[in-house]
Amino acid sequence: MAQVQRMSRLMVKTLRDDPADAETLSHKLLVRAGYVRRNAAGIWSWLPLGKRVLENVTRVVREEMDAIGAQEVLLPALLPKEPYEATGRWNEYGAELFRLQDRKGGDYLLGPTHEEIFTQLVKDQCTSYKDLPVILYQIQTKYRDEARPRSGILRGREFQMKDSYSFDTTDEGLAESYALHREAYVRIFRRLGLEHKIVSAVSGAMGGSASEEFLAPAAAGEDTFVHCSSCDYAANTEAVTFALAPVEGAAHGPVEELDTPDTPTIETLAGHLGVPASATLKNLLVKVDGEIVAVGVPGDREVDLGKLGDHLAPAVVELVTADDFTGRPDLVRGYVGPQGLEKVRYIADPRVAPGTAWITGANKPGTHARNVVAGRDFEVDDYLDVVVVQEGDPCPACGTGLKLDRAIEIGHIFQLGRKYADAFQLDVLGQNGKPVRVTMGSYGIGVSRAVAALAEQTADEQGLCWPREIAPADVHVVAAGKALQTELALDVAAKLGEAGLRVLVDDRAGVSPGVKFTDAELIGVPKILVAGRRSAEGVLELKDRRTGEREELTVDEAIARLGA
Repeated sequence: MAQVQRMSRLMVKTLRDDPADAETLSHKLLVRAGYVRRNAAGIWSWLPLGKRVLENVTRVVREEMDAIGAQEVLLPALLPKEPYEATGRWNEYGAELFRLQDRKGGDYLLGPTHEEIFTQLVKDQCTSYKDLPVILYQIQTKYRDEARPRSGILRGREFQMKDSYSFDTTDEGLAESYALHREAYVRIFRRLGLEHKIVSAVSGAMGGSASEEFLAPAAAGEDTFVHCSSCDYAANTEAVTFALAPVEGAAHGPVEELDTPDTPTIETLAGHLGVPASATLKNLLVKVDGEIVAVGVPGDREVDLGKLGDHLAPAVVELVTADDFTGRPDLVRGYVGPQGLEKVRYIADPRVAPGTAWITGANKPGTHARNVVAGRDFEVDDYLDVVVVQEGDPCPACGTGLKLDRAIEIGHIFQLGRKYADAFQLDVLGQNGKPVRVTMGSYGIGVSRAVAALAEQTADEQGLCWPREIAPADVHVVAAGKALQTELALDVAAKLGEAGLRVLVDDRAGVSPGVKFTDAELIGVPKILVAGRRSAEGVLELKDRRTGEREELTVDEAIARLGA
């Protein structure tokens, strides 16, 4: 028998107004509807209605992971420092890692992700090729010390996540495990009712080769992705690449120095010379593990520091400061050019291709140079796609102009390869009796984040509007106020429960019908059944929360309709 929850006994306090600090729709509505409450910045409590939704998402994830043969475990969240030192991630994670010491001075962390610990587990438990392949997963609380936790449960410092890991003896086996997860993720997000896009991504600190993100398009999203209207290309902006296309046969005059006082920026330079910013070469100075590096991009583009950091990981990338120019007469602030730079590594975007000519700094105060040609007047040490992608940039697959959209990352899958197996010497005995190095995949789903993403995608002006699969109840029965109506509401709620439905029944005394109806819209159960003006006749009104369609039904008809 399914549960019947009476609101007169439910711990829920709805709010009429949005929280003052709420930035996103999901943040506003989940608090107003009594699903979550804030404890501190990025730390949230799940109240009874919210916990039901969270558990329903967890159930769907668990069912689909079990369906591909994955085995569930539960590892600790409090972890020793040593495994993360072995892979370098103790330092690579930087300030996002929660670090702590026990009373004896031992170093620990709160797990942001568990590649190291799962690798150690398999090393301990699996010794032969006969033990593999294996897929292990857990659904657990993770921790990241976000610099700016915001948007409610979308970006918290404590969150629920499903992380799974595959272990295979061959690259072909890894590809199969990766495909199994990819297909399972599609089924999960379809069942949850989440509109999603699968996009190419970068691996970042996780390492490995192939990587894809599952993104839920939403205005509140913090990820920007591109997609093509002419083909199926889609990618995180940090994964978009631009092909290097050298310009051959173009005739350029000699380098010409220009007197350009008070023009340290691209805007002032372009205005002074009366040229478009795209004709200039911007040279951004950064430090890579403390060493000054110049990055060249067309003047009308910006350097994507995230992309640059991904390309150069695990090195630390940071902008130079005024102090970094001290003792470096070769670096003239605001007038740096790649020609004549000494002891400075020069990285350029592929748009700065060999044969292209630019107006750029002349490495003298108040002076720029014209006709500075890549490959003739300066050499590029490394070509890396590092510009911020813009709407209309050519699709890498077909050349059509790309479109930009915002989205929430709800899943990420990686082919890690042997990075972690190498760190822990994870070998098994192969068929020939010789050691075989295991190859791994890592696969994550933001379980609590999926709740927020669903709220963002499905809510309307009245409130939340959950898909049935994850809603806190199948039907919300509302007693319009009088004793007869309350009696009918409780009776029909009991019968619906006996029919196997999950029921929320608003039997609160002293609460006006208007408040009950408003709360029913706000809470967002997919079907609302009202015991109202025709209760004496045994007639109820059934409303579809999403479409607003209404119809009058007898008790038997309502039970038959809702139980179908």
